[in-house]
Amino acid sequence: MKYRKIGNLEVSSVGLGCMGMSHAYGEVSDKKEMIELLAKAVDLGYTFFDTAEIYGTPDEPHHNESLVGEALKPYRNKVVIATKFGIGFDYSSKTVPLPLIPDSRPETIRKSVEGSLKRLQTDYIDLYYQHRLDENIPIEDVAGVMKELIDEGKILHWGLSEAVEETIRKAHKVCPVTAIQNRYHMMYRKYESLFPVLEDLNIGFVPFSPLANGLLSNKYNKETVFTDKKDYRSAMPQFKPQAYDANRELFELIRATAVEKNATPAQISLAWMICKKSYIAPIPGTRKFDRLKENAGAADIELTPDEVGKIDEALNKMEMSEVYGGTKIVKK
Repeated sequence: MKYRKIGNLEVSSVGLGCMGMSHAYGEVSDKKEMIELLAKAVDLGYTFFDTAEIYGTPDEPHHNESLVGEALKPYRNKVVIATKFGIGFDYSSKTVPLPLIPDSRPETIRKSVEGSLKRLQTDYIDLYYQHRLDENIPIEDVAGVMKELIDEGKILHWGLSEAVEETIRKAHKVCPVTAIQNRYHMMYRKYESLFPVLEDLNIGFVPFSPLANGLLSNKYNKETVFTDKKDYRSAMPQFKPQAYDANRELFELIRATAVEKNATPAQISLAWMICKKSYIAPIPGTRKFDRLKENAGAADIELTPDEVGKIDEALNKMEMSEVYGGTKIVKK
């Protein structure tokens, strides 16, 4: 594993998104198996672990934080734990995925951080993200609470998820932002427009869903069917049978590059962004050790600026299927 800086925070070049162990990818994983997997991740050199207070089930709404806290407690001084506040699910809806309800009132943030600290079995949170913007609460007010929490030692750094430039700049003026966590992969590149502002402000970029929810791993085909309504891939357009034909050129590009680099398609998909900017640290998720090891190997794949540029040029000209772009936000 290699390491890099996001803002002023050092992390493994590939992090581990823990959401899928508890939420959005079918039934909740076996707790004992996941604790063992997280320990193996530490052994492989992972130091960057991502969770959120919302990752769970109706019966265990904070399942993931509790899991991560128990698993990483023995390694607390070796790891960076990121978690998030600011949204809840609209359980009155029958849609998949469930819509999100933002709530970043200062009193809600205070309640959230105390709950997260307890579940994570820690005295501090390394990186605390606002999970989604709350249009009812000025971002300056949220940043003010973050400054207070940093001063109190409850969090060390903070960040924003699915944020745009105006929000980032306003927040940063009040309390310096360490990282932006946005959706980003070869099929969803709109946030590349943020790179200049991130460089200007020394802010790191943490792509979530860096493999397009697993599609770019080359592990699925048009015969793959997700029948479990708890598995959000059942509603994602990139996993519809017709999408595999629409994305054939993309898959061929990734596979050809993988052959050239003696790598896997998943490793190329991750290395492409790792090698693009020194402050990018993706957080692919998995429940399986072989995938965990495979993803870690992406940190060792070297793509030159010219090679990254040629991939970008090809992507710019390429037809692709629709791709999942995020969960609906409910205004209440």
